[in-house]
Amino acid sequence: MSDAAVSAEAVTAAAERAAAGFAAAGFPKMPARALLALVASEDGSLTAAELGERLGASAAAVSGAVRYLQTVGFVHRVARPGSRRDLYALHDDEWYVVSMRNSPIYEKLAELTDATAETLPAGSAARARVAEMARFYRFLNSRMPGLLDDWENEREAEP
Repeated sequence: MSDAAVSAEAVTAAAERAAAGFAAAGFPKMPARALLALVASEDGSLTAAELGERLGASAAAVSGAVRYLQTVGFVHRVARPGSRRDLYALHDDEWYVVSMRNSPIYEKLAELTDATAETLPAGSAARARVAEMARFYRFLNSRMPGLLDDWENEREAEP
């Protein structure tokens, strides 16, 4: 087997392990696999057919995965002049910006836990725990922009 083939297999295996970690953390499995395939690709973009080949997945599975990734803002479709095959590409503003700065997840979790707390008896330990959870998510939400600024500064400081 050539070094290129071994290297491609190693990249695929590592990307699959990372995708499994994302899935274990709650990210849908097939979109996680597609995202990691795109991140690990040389140009950060692949056609649906290329994704299907890399993932060993059906066209329908790839379609659903890229639709999800487009919905949450990780990828966008790029038309290629003279070709009927579009590319699915990562955004230039990096995955961390999309996943944190543009994501309302912590505020949404706070709203959902607030709604749960309101259903519990006033003064109960359960209501206090759920309200504390909402408070924690709002705390994370308020800190995320500063944390991302710190990360961008850290990236700029690296040679």
